[in-house]
Amino acid sequence: MITDAEIQTALPALGQGNTAVITGAASGIGLAAAKRLALMGMKIVLADIGGPRLDDASRAVAAITGDEAVLAVASDVSKADEVDRLADRAFGAFGEVSLLMNNAGVGDNPGKPWENRDGWKRLLDVNFCGVLHGVEAFTSRMLASAKPGLIINTGSKQGITTPPGNLAYNVSKAGVKTFTEGLAHALRNEPGARLSAHLLIPGFTYTGLTEGATEKPAGAWTGEQVVDFMLVSLVRGDFYILCPDNEVARPLDEKRMAWTIGDIIENRPALSRWHPDHKDAFAAFLKG
Repeated sequence: MITDAEIQTALPALGQGNTAVITGAASGIGLAAAKRLALMGMKIVLADIGGPRLDDASRAVAAITGDEAVLAVASDVSKADEVDRLADRAFGAFGEVSLLMNNAGVGDNPGKPWENRDGWKRLLDVNFCGVLHGVEAFTSRMLASAKPGLIINTGSKQGITTPPGNLAYNVSKAGVKTFTEGLAHALRNEPGARLSAHLLIPGFTYTGLTEGATEKPAGAWTGEQVVDFMLVSLVRGDFYILCPDNEVARPLDEKRMAWTIGDIIENRPALSRWHPDHKDAFAAFLKG
């Protein structure tokens, strides 16, 4: 088990007294990250839609750090001006930001590709543009500090294997994956940059997006488990933080992802994993 001291030695950005900004921080993975980083002595800026959940989250984190080390900012990440205001509040309160976690997301399924334009736009505005707005608002000032920093964007396995069910969500998370890959490359090639980008890819996790669940399903991880795995992965220097869960271990994820890219290489039908003509071939591939 890695200790906080070992994490902070490997990752100076997470040092005591440094500041973390987390969107989607009122519940789920975001709140778990806020509490975990608070326990490590970081100052925490929690961003989420305003209301009782954000107020409760702020009090819970303040119980760890003290009121002076917590700032809650009601923010709709789909609106660039509100994320700009979040950045101004964070830098104004604490001087510098060393961790930005673009974690806010929604899962409301707007339906078929040719239906519900407003629903599609709302989901994409939060899940993809929210990440874009965060990077735009914070990166220049984080680079200007010339200090170690981390940007963590929350993606999803659904943005890689794109299973049927919620196409809009898949599209948004595929966009986050591609954007974060490009962001990591750009930062890697920025002269003097000590800022890196990472893609958090949760498995089945019990959060506010877990449909129809009033208690944690047995197969799901908690937000706390995801955050612990994320920290260990960051210490290793991982870009792709591919989380398992209680149902799916990494080898199965790897085979599903390999089959997905194989659709292009083998010129199979789109989403052939769910195509009746390829059902037996996929089952054999998993066993192979």
